[in-house]
Amino acid sequence: MSALIVSPSKLSGEITAPPSKSYTHRAFMIALLADGESVIKNPLIGYDTMATIEAVKEMGAEVIQEGNVWRIRGTGGKIKPRKRVIDARNSGTTIRLMSAIAALSTEPTKLTGDQSILQRPMGPLIETLTELGAKARCEGKDGRPPVIVAGELEGGDVEITGGISSQFISAILLAAPYARGDVNLTITGELRSKPYVEITLELLEMAGAKIIHDSKLKTFKIPGGQVLKPINLTIPGDFSSAAFPLGAAAITGSTVRVNNLDTKSAQGDKRIVSLLKDFGAEVRVFKNAVEVAGEGGLSGIEADCGDNPDLVPVLAVVGSVADGETRLTNIPHLRFKETDRLRALATELRKLGVEIIDLPDELKIKGANNLRGSKLKSYDDHRMAMAFAVAGLVASGKTMVENVDNIPVSYPSFVEDMRKLGAKIELIK
Repeated sequence: MSALIVSPSKLSGEITAPPSKSYTHRAFMIALLADGESVIKNPLIGYDTMATIEAVKEMGAEVIQEGNVWRIRGTGGKIKPRKRVIDARNSGTTIRLMSAIAALSTEPTKLTGDQSILQRPMGPLIETLTELGAKARCEGKDGRPPVIVAGELEGGDVEITGGISSQFISAILLAAPYARGDVNLTITGELRSKPYVEITLELLEMAGAKIIHDSKLKTFKIPGGQVLKPINLTIPGDFSSAAFPLGAAAITGSTVRVNNLDTKSAQGDKRIVSLLKDFGAEVRVFKNAVEVAGEGGLSGIEADCGDNPDLVPVLAVVGSVADGETRLTNIPHLRFKETDRLRALATELRKLGVEIIDLPDELKIKGANNLRGSKLKSYDDHRMAMAFAVAGLVASGKTMVENVDNIPVSYPSFVEDMRKLGAKIELIK
């Protein structure tokens, strides 16, 4: 297993944001469902997205790569699995969204993954697919994977919780246009991570899907019997990943510019721009770039992160060096990610000397003037590994982050990019 050794660093320069993981997953799945050839340019090629691309092939699409351009000949919704078992690896997006797509085939498909995936909640999605006419069940305890799914989707009126994962909603939205009858979907409770549903809707609209919904995304009417059109899409830069170098600039008093970022994107994590401003960093927004000048003097904030769970790791690190208290609230769903991220952040940041409490649905952080280097665990979670590497840039001495082989899940060039900016990071194997 690889580890990172991080020393205090001053950063400067510019890098290019990696392509969006969320857009890449959804674009390939819509291409699988479309009738004809879709073209996807500059997708993110990471561990999670490769799990989706392999699953798209195994569900019946023809996939051709020509450099940074991928051509996908879709199935028109006629899913014919080439394999009986789909391995989602470590990707929650893959197993959840592909489970709904598997309900478009009469042939049963088993969807599974690594040990982390086998702990992810799936019950509400599988129950909803069953209510829509699929034959679906969880083989794991308490609604956990593996899952076995076969179709077909008949349609009907169904409800699903919005409080566990927005991926449940995105999954239904992808498959529902191919149901025989109309699907009327109602979201119960609070819809967390709403921007990810908005990305799904944006790409479905690009493919010509007809989906009628209210402004709060609580009710959806999806006429059945639709056929999606091919899409032609260049994947935008990923704000979730860019948040790490931007946050690093804020805490190290550095000036860093990240290119390939469009603040008009549907990505909810573009909120990192306003949140870093709230902390007191100087942030400049350009047409396709964001620049942070960390001039020091950061102050704690209170932020409802219900729609931005992937920003919480780096926000917790920024809060660790900001004066006063930082509260990151409305994030109980972070306990159901690759690891329990609230517990992981609290446990490891305490080793650096941070006063931090993880409550059932929030983090309370009292900023420390001086972090001290330590040995930190990543919990086999890519966002934990990157967040703790960023923290090491301002911790005295050396900080070791163990088991960082997971970073390519979302940001394959993270270490390379941070070194380009001047970060003192050593990768050891």
